[in-house]
Amino acid sequence: MRQTIKIHEIFTSLQGEGPFAGLLTTFVRLTGCPLRCQYCDTAYAFKGGENQTIGHIINQVKSAKAKYVCITGGEPLAQKLVHGLIKLLCDNEYQVSIETSGSISIAQVDPRAVCIMDLKTPGSLEENKNHLANLNILRSHDHIKFVICDKNDFIWSAKMASEICTKHNQIWFSPEHTSLSATMLADWMVEAKLPYRLQIQLHKYLWGDIAGK
Repeated sequence: MRQTIKIHEIFTSLQGEGPFAGLLTTFVRLTGCPLRCQYCDTAYAFKGGENQTIGHIINQVKSAKAKYVCITGGEPLAQKLVHGLIKLLCDNEYQVSIETSGSISIAQVDPRAVCIMDLKTPGSLEENKNHLANLNILRSHDHIKFVICDKNDFIWSAKMASEICTKHNQIWFSPEHTSLSATMLADWMVEAKLPYRLQIQLHKYLWGDIAGK
């Protein structure tokens, strides 16, 4: 029996977040997620999709002709065979990033890939799912993202970031698109003199909530 990964969609667009924002990227979105964040904008990927072999996935990525590949979900690390896909993409000299909720260990992720770990705030309603042991596994080229819904989230995130930035300083604060303006979050960061980076979801400003963009 062939080993397969359940894929919801594969598409090429501009990366909207993180260190590769603005770059042409092929997105490989896996089906399924063990979390139910109250603001989730990819709930459509919780179910559905089709089983595909790693070879078939690689062929689609090659045909897209983008240098960057983003493995996302759902929660991509929930499917164990994704690690084989990540390794093969790295072997083929793609720059690979993994968008993970941080609820599953990243210990097996190929060290050549970049983890973008979303540390869940109280406003997500999934704070208790944070696998905090990941903070000791992150490599120097990995990144931590806080999605901030309100002032309480901001205070929580600033405190958490201050405790971990001595070991890891690639930290991003991102406003939850429907509940907090980027301007307000920027004002809070300036007032608090935080040494972290603000990010907005570029794709939301370009295409709204259209799936596959």
